[in-house]
Amino acid sequence: MLADGLGMSEGRSVPVENGMTVKPTTTNEHTLVIEPPRGWQLIDWEELWRYRDLFFFLVWRDVKTRYAQSVLGVGWAVIQPVFSMIVFTVVFGGLARVSSDGVPYAIFSYTALVPWTYFANALTAATGSLIASSNMITKVYFPRLVIPLAPVLAKLLDFGIALLILFGLMLWYGIAPTVWGLALPLLVLLMMLTAAGMGMWLTALAVQYRDVKYAMSFGVQLLMYAAPVVYPASSVPPRFRLLYGLFPMAGVIEGFRSALLGTNPMPWDLLGVGGVVAAALVVSGLLYFRRMERIFADVV
Repeated sequence: MLADGLGMSEGRSVPVENGMTVKPTTTNEHTLVIEPPRGWQLIDWEELWRYRDLFFFLVWRDVKTRYAQSVLGVGWAVIQPVFSMIVFTVVFGGLARVSSDGVPYAIFSYTALVPWTYFANALTAATGSLIASSNMITKVYFPRLVIPLAPVLAKLLDFGIALLILFGLMLWYGIAPTVWGLALPLLVLLMMLTAAGMGMWLTALAVQYRDVKYAMSFGVQLLMYAAPVVYPASSVPPRFRLLYGLFPMAGVIEGFRSALLGTNPMPWDLLGVGGVVAAALVVSGLLYFRRMERIFADVV
């Protein structure tokens, strides 16, 4: 990207954003050279703040696109978890007689489906976000990180609507939240960090390997059975419990049940292990995404 007339003295390099430098070429004519950052770098908060309007626009676009020209509108945020709850209740609660830790299986499964549906939808949208935004990436510079992060924030609207339905079900069944309901913001944060960390890894990989995008629907279905969505975490043998907690959504889902239904004590062991893994996913995802960022426009 070139720009003339910057009024810089000859031979002087001026640093600009993201590790890039401005290098004058002659005394009378100056050229702006934008160079990719070198090495492994984490997030540039200052640059993200400058592009905050673009970030909020992308979030709004994701929300608006989902509901534009839709007959049911926000009803789609309810249909997916509610219909899944009905199927799980019939198959796993009725036919397979899976334990529900002493509460009706319908609300047992729906409580797990609220955070899981958010995670699955946010992860799927984030994975395909760079490929879907290829026209923007190849035409103008902006921090590419806002693209996979936008779905993580946009899907919170669906999550909030599904959570309201959950509160209605709790009222219907006469179930009051426990004191650990105060920990819900922590559980939501862990849920978002997990989706963001895995989303950054997968979207960067999907640019080079399109199989990643195609395998997402199958992969998300497999991951659902690695989390206690249709069964309680109490059914996992104690010797494998910490290993089971390596998937952060296991602690999040069991935490939702403990906070809202009081089925078991708050699973701090699962949340502790899952929190460490989620933090590692975010840091490593940022590093890998920033490392691969320089080739996105060429490969996408």
